[in-house]
Amino acid sequence: MNHKIFLAILVLLGLFVLTPPPQVKADEFYKGKTIKIVVGFLAGDVYDLWARLYAQHMPKHIPGKPDIIVQNMTGAGSMIAANHVYSVAKPDGLTLGSALPALYFDQLIGRKEVQFDWAKFVWIGSPVQNEHQMYMRSDAPYRTIEDIRKATVPPKCGTTGTGSTGYYIPKLMEEALGTKFNLVTGYQGGQDIDLAVERGELHCRAFTIEAFFAREPFLTWRKKGFVRNVVQTGRTRDPKLPDAPTIYELMDQYKTPEATRRLANVVLAAGALGRPLVGTPGIPPERVTILREAFSKTLKDPDFLAEIERRKYELQPVKGEELEAMAKDVIAQPPDVIERMRKLLGK
Repeated sequence: MNHKIFLAILVLLGLFVLTPPPQVKADEFYKGKTIKIVVGFLAGDVYDLWARLYAQHMPKHIPGKPDIIVQNMTGAGSMIAANHVYSVAKPDGLTLGSALPALYFDQLIGRKEVQFDWAKFVWIGSPVQNEHQMYMRSDAPYRTIEDIRKATVPPKCGTTGTGSTGYYIPKLMEEALGTKFNLVTGYQGGQDIDLAVERGELHCRAFTIEAFFAREPFLTWRKKGFVRNVVQTGRTRDPKLPDAPTIYELMDQYKTPEATRRLANVVLAAGALGRPLVGTPGIPPERVTILREAFSKTLKDPDFLAEIERRKYELQPVKGEELEAMAKDVIAQPPDVIERMRKLLGK
């Protein structure tokens, strides 16, 4: 072969190898695509309802107007969903997740089921910041925290897993207030727990104030006086629950030690994370920006706001950048706090 022709072929091959494939512009990537939101709870749960609102209203705020679908992936108090989004999903910005904001507990205390690093999720945003409450069946003999402290047989509370409010709020009350609960774990979702309460299998459940005032069966339960609220987690009483004492009032009343109060602050920080929407680590930065901006625009969308008003949902948006900072902060705890959390959560 003529050496000039040979050199020409080598040059052409080099150009072919060195020339990168054409890049899809960030504002064109989502055109014709489908985004999946993996929800760690049953259909009809508040996390699921929020995700379906995003699926309905968020596409028009994303360049290319992709479809958004919701996939329910229940189990282990949303741990399975969080593990999937972090470790299985591709970091392309097409898989997002909605899981409990307190799953960092399980990472802090070293549970083997954890397959994520809380601080490394891509944080998109949250529609709310949550305080919590505990309801108790009105016909149960536990009208006050003092009744629970003195009870010979502790009340039964239902929970989905150790990262759920239904687990860590009663455990924190045991540590800080001297109460005692019989925690029944393994429920797939809050609705299953509520049905068990209706059947008389359980007495109580702890979860967000927002959800308690947002949907059935709680709307009917409150009208009928089926349950009462025995505690709430905010530093001040929520106007909707004027008769339920805060855990901070009760810690003052029972003279909770300062070290336990610090533990309470770390545990209750989960409420500030609200109902976070997260993505897989490694999503290209420009797509993270698109998703965060779309989320923020959705929460200001008139049609979205009208639906929120109709459903009587609360709205206290938290930006993704703020969630990211909080996630890094809560996971960076000193050994003494981690050891206290291990004892609190039975690790």
